[in-house]
Amino acid sequence: MTLACATIPGSKPKQTRLVKAVALALAALSGPALAANGHYVPGVEGIKGPVVPPAGTYYRGYLVHYDFDEITLPNGDTAPLKGNVTALANRFIHITEKKLLGADYGFETIIPVQRNDFDFANSKESGVGDIFVGPVVLGWHGQQWDAVFAAGIWLDTGDYSSTEPASIGKGHKTTMLTLGGTYHFDAAKSWSASALSRYEIKSKQDETGITPGDSWLVEWGLGKRLDNGLELGLVGYDAWQLENSKGVPAGTGKAEKHALGVEAGYFWPSLMLGLNAAYLNEYQVKNGPSGDLFRLTLTKVF
Repeated sequence: MTLACATIPGSKPKQTRLVKAVALALAALSGPALAANGHYVPGVEGIKGPVVPPAGTYYRGYLVHYDFDEITLPNGDTAPLKGNVTALANRFIHITEKKLLGADYGFETIIPVQRNDFDFANSKESGVGDIFVGPVVLGWHGQQWDAVFAAGIWLDTGDYSSTEPASIGKGHKTTMLTLGGTYHFDAAKSWSASALSRYEIKSKQDETGITPGDSWLVEWGLGKRLDNGLELGLVGYDAWQLENSKGVPAGTGKAEKHALGVEAGYFWPSLMLGLNAAYLNEYQVKNGPSGDLFRLTLTKVF
């Protein structure tokens, strides 16, 4: 892992210790995990994220830009290191007419295209990332509530190198389990509260022998749909690495992130098209980068 080009102020001994600490943090986070706590990027869902649509075929394009200007090290110190990640996650969803366990049954896939630019390591990479295949999507619907369960796997299809911090892929597969729900406070469903959780179980990286620790993420949203159709609200996410990564040096610690932001969205029924925009700021981070996330989500109903 090349960090020689990182510009870190201070004396030479202090700089050496800091570079070593950053290297340990990067080893534990493994490449693109700089932008997330696992394969799944937090903050891409918000208001009514757990609501599964009716039977049909859908496309959702998540355009995400993440900027970070410092990294929190395992010992709690911070290093002023800059970088960014820009990604377009192309998600294709098909909800069938079939029922399973009383829920609408569907399946999905996500094909991300991204560019990682880590200034501090002079490392830039772009390309198609790890692809997600989700054979199970279950959606339940009540009079004023919705719930979802889903299961799938992130494949190690993206390019990965242990010596390239900005690698597009992660070098390992991840099983992801999803569970969430939305409650509507009124019969008109103009007020909503939602929470969507993702549990990730990671496999071993063949190149390094490292097995990243399991992680859990919760995205949430509080929304209000106005009479003109515009929906506004507060959004956020909370992410925890639940266990230490195996095969990395001692003292790397677990990652944790908390963010808060705002979202606005509108759906045009005549076009069967929706657009959402969100901004989130990471206000508390442990063992990882701290920054801001900007998101645009395009939804097309076919």
